[in-house]
Amino acid sequence: MARVVFRFYEELNDFLPARDRKRDLCVDFKPPVPVGHLIETLRVPHTEIELILANGRSVDLSYRPCDGDRIGVYPMFESLDVAPLVRLRPRPLRDMRFIADAHLGRLARWLRLLGFDSLFSPGWRDSDLVERALRERRVVLTRDRALLMSASVTHGCYVRPLRLADQLAYLVGRLDLCGSIRPFTRCMVCNGLVAPVVADEVWHLLPPGVRREQQQFWRCGGCGRPYWKGSHFRRLEWEVRRLCPRA
Repeated sequence: MARVVFRFYEELNDFLPARDRKRDLCVDFKPPVPVGHLIETLRVPHTEIELILANGRSVDLSYRPCDGDRIGVYPMFESLDVAPLVRLRPRPLRDMRFIADAHLGRLARWLRLLGFDSLFSPGWRDSDLVERALRERRVVLTRDRALLMSASVTHGCYVRPLRLADQLAYLVGRLDLCGSIRPFTRCMVCNGLVAPVVADEVWHLLPPGVRREQQQFWRCGGCGRPYWKGSHFRRLEWEVRRLCPRA
């Protein structure tokens, strides 16, 4: 048998029992075993990890620990440049696209409001979701840690908050999304792109009051839903500015 000492940092401690947080954890195992397997026996998803240091040296999930190793496990860094070290994913998703599990449908709709390509379906099985995420290079959003532990999931985010407003703020902050948002360019219903149209194209779809009061209109290229700057627009605009004041 061999023994290694783990230390998890910052929000990775949220996945551990209260008694094990922010302290050294001794793990006994029979070598050879990849460090990724040992980490997930502690119920920490690999998608939440940005960096692993074994005795101060950067390693990846396939590293096989030796007896006496001290292993530090770190979450995503927001300000520290770790480019010279070994990241756990081959490259970031420059074109940030999302796929949410069935419990985060409202979050997916609000991501669409910010202009992000975001999918969800109540009828998807976990295997369907993972397969599509891999094929289309999407970030998996979920509160199910077992889903993030799937070996096929390369990019994922455990959404910690419970309230929708907190979930959105957490995701925007963690993934640094403010520089990429394009508010009101996607349909919140079907995820299609929204483009300006002349009034004649959507006139038959508009309530009488809207016909009298509005002059500018947009339409989803997917489902055909019309949009205009109604009373809800200012509230949504305020929410966007609250999340990203410079947007």
